Amino acid sequence: MALVGATTGGTPQGLGSEASATSFPSATPVPGPGEAEEDDPEEPAEIHLCVLWNLGHLGIAYYDTSDSTIHFMPDAPDHENLKLLQRVLDEINPQSVVTSAKQDENMTRFLGRLASQQRREPKRPEIIFLPNVDFGLEISKQRLLSGNYAFIPDSMTTTEKIIFLSSIIPFDCLLTVRALGGLLKFLGRRRIGVELEDYNISIPILGFKKFVLTHLVSIDRDTYSVLQIFKSESHPSVYKVASGLKEGLSLFGILNRCRCKWGEKLLRLWFTRPTHDLEELNSRLDVIQFFLLPQNLDMAQMLHRLLGHIKNVPLILKRMKLSHTKVSDWQVLYKVDFEGSFAANHFTVLPSIDPEIDEKKQKLVGLPSFLTEVAWKELESLDSRIPSCSVIYIPLIGFLLSIPRLPSMVEASDFEIEGLEFMFLSEEKLHYRSARTKELDALLGDLHCDIRDRETLLMYQLQCQVLARAAVLTRVLDLASRLDVLLALASAARDYGYSRPHYSPQLLGVRIQNGRHPLMELCARTFVPNSAECGGNRGRVKVITGPNSSGKSIYLKQVHAIPHCAPADFLSLSTDPKVGLITFMALVGSFVPAEEAEIGAVDAIFTRIHSCESISLGLSTFMIDLNQQVAKAVNNATEQSLVLMDEFGKGTNTVDGLALLAAVLRHWLSLGPMCPHIFVATNFLSLFQLQLLPQGPLMQYLTMETCEDGNDLVFFYRVCEGVANASHASHTAAQARLPDKLISRGKEVSDLIRSGKPIKPIKELLKEKQMENCQTLVEKFLKLDLEDPNLDLEIFMSQEVLPAATTIL
Repeated sequence: MALVGATTGGTPQGLGSEASATSFPSATPVPGPGEAEEDDPEEPAEIHLCVLWNLGHLGIAYYDTSDSTIHFMPDAPDHENLKLLQRVLDEINPQSVVTSAKQDENMTRFLGRLASQQRREPKRPEIIFLPNVDFGLEISKQRLLSGNYAFIPDSMTTTEKIIFLSSIIPFDCLLTVRALGGLLKFLGRRRIGVELEDYNISIPILGFKKFVLTHLVSIDRDTYSVLQIFKSESHPSVYKVASGLKEGLSLFGILNRCRCKWGEKLLRLWFTRPTHDLEELNSRLDVIQFFLLPQNLDMAQMLHRLLGHIKNVPLILKRMKLSHTKVSDWQVLYKVDFEGSFAANHFTVLPSIDPEIDEKKQKLVGLPSFLTEVAWKELESLDSRIPSCSVIYIPLIGFLLSIPRLPSMVEASDFEIEGLEFMFLSEEKLHYRSARTKELDALLGDLHCDIRDRETLLMYQLQCQVLARAAVLTRVLDLASRLDVLLALASAARDYGYSRPHYSPQLLGVRIQNGRHPLMELCARTFVPNSAECGGNRGRVKVITGPNSSGKSIYLKQVHAIPHCAPADFLSLSTDPKVGLITFMALVGSFVPAEEAEIGAVDAIFTRIHSCESISLGLSTFMIDLNQQVAKAVNNATEQSLVLMDEFGKGTNTVDGLALLAAVLRHWLSLGPMCPHIFVATNFLSLFQLQLLPQGPLMQYLTMETCEDGNDLVFFYRVCEGVANASHASHTAAQARLPDKLISRGKEVSDLIRSGKPIKPIKELLKEKQMENCQTLVEKFLKLDLEDPNLDLEIFMSQEVLPAATTIL
């Protein structure tokens, strides 16, 4: 291929093959005993689905008439060919598909195929377009919050209803909210399920249920933030601020060694779709393990280096379709000599590709010398006053005779020369057509335009050939992206000393041997690895206590690795948001920072670790704890879920916070074998002292190992069985360099409170205060004017002297 040049615009929204690794749970319920009797058959279930697609993400919600429930999927990334949406449709087989009348090319093309293809089912889904205004964000929120739902008691106030619904519906997923709003509009307009009822009878909605793809692990945005999987921050360069955010210290940041843009996109997609599909996970790990073999190191490095040449092929294909291809786009597809195309700023064809173009270009190359000869002949027939002339070629005009303007040529009539046809005056040059130039036009034609037209035709033919193989190019790009990701993960595993995790579907939980925190080990000087195990029906609820700065928060947040550093350094590190990273890494098919890791059936990860005040929502930190974090875990966690809670209840007063923590834990303990796997870090020692939690095999108490060495407290950063007897807050205060006097007084007051004794003021401070009051009283007497006729000594004694004297005494 030796052609150059062409143009276009647009960006693909995703990678084409990843949705195939996932599937939806069946939407058709299996009748239980006594259900759907033959003499009383149930009405056939109908599913009405609403979908919105924007900027590479899908918002999906559907209504199932079999249980009068609305199901929704939080905003999820999808490819521009919408494979994820196709998987949803194949799985739930909806009666109708509702969407906005305003769509981009990808969704329009998808819906066109959906409407025209003969589906396996006898009836194809009806495609319904609603005005885009029906999917407005604010009006959708209003429909959701003002709906008449059977599962919400009438006694609830408007505020209580909003708080309740916000714990179920992810209002931060804007596409999902808009899809829910559009679905409610459609249901109300069609009167689904109540077609024959009075108009005042509303559509029965018995609940909202979140659904995720089968094999996918559910992780909400709060958990992603706490895990520090992604962390965007402003670019430090003032010249690049407008270009967007850059990735900070995060798991994605340290594992993203991808060489091409599409590899990076695919890695991000894997991170947003952790899965427990063992076949897919093991296939990823097999490739990583292959590239980690010493004999394959050179090959892996060479392949990874070559992948850096992969460019934005989908964008180029889109430009080709729009006939906007640039020279640089052709250069991306195939490297040849593009100097001619760049110099001419348009598509050009190299020699020996097209004989017709070669012939015309050869004429064009020899044209200057030939035109010089013609000019000499023209000069011989011109007036002797004309000193010189030239024959020039102008594209789209042809060949012209050019002569200099003589001083005698003033008026337009002076330009007339016998035998010549005057054309125009330019830069003191007169241009004419002559018999010879007309003969040249007939003989050579418009060479430049002919060559351009021919090259454009060849470019179009080549574009058609490339577009005809677009599916192959896309598939190659998908495979190259996958290879790029796996080589990146292999490189990180080699450099950081990661090991291959193992999966045990029978194990409900995880087992970690000597795990390390993948981010902390890059920041701290040394580490004390820790093991963790949560599986079976014993110890499902682990309550972790320990002194301040002993490492319980980090143990909880990573579930399996404690950094070993100075207490003052550790205090700052323990507040960083990190949760279950080893488990997460295993669920995306990466090697993990542990000697051994066995991952069981995990379907979701919930957290209550990091809280942010929300002024816009009018919610306090404690309300966010309850509403957006703990409520999600209580309402959605299953026996296969991992729940991490750090210092829940500290956002309100001690008694209420302690009571709520105990109530939440007792609720989960009451579920028995259905209890999630829970890690709780707390300083509420009264939880054990007052025996607020029931004893049993589901409970396990852990603490952080410490040792008192005189007045010092030594941290070992190891987890052991037991309960802490004190928080040792004074030690933390000393590490923070608070004055010794304040620390001593704090310990004294703490001991008095524990023993139930009254708190007395410090004697030294009391004496200082008495001296100050005495001095004040003396000054008042010295300022007293005894000769003042308006002086009332009784009032002075009662208002000034007696209160001061009482304070002194």
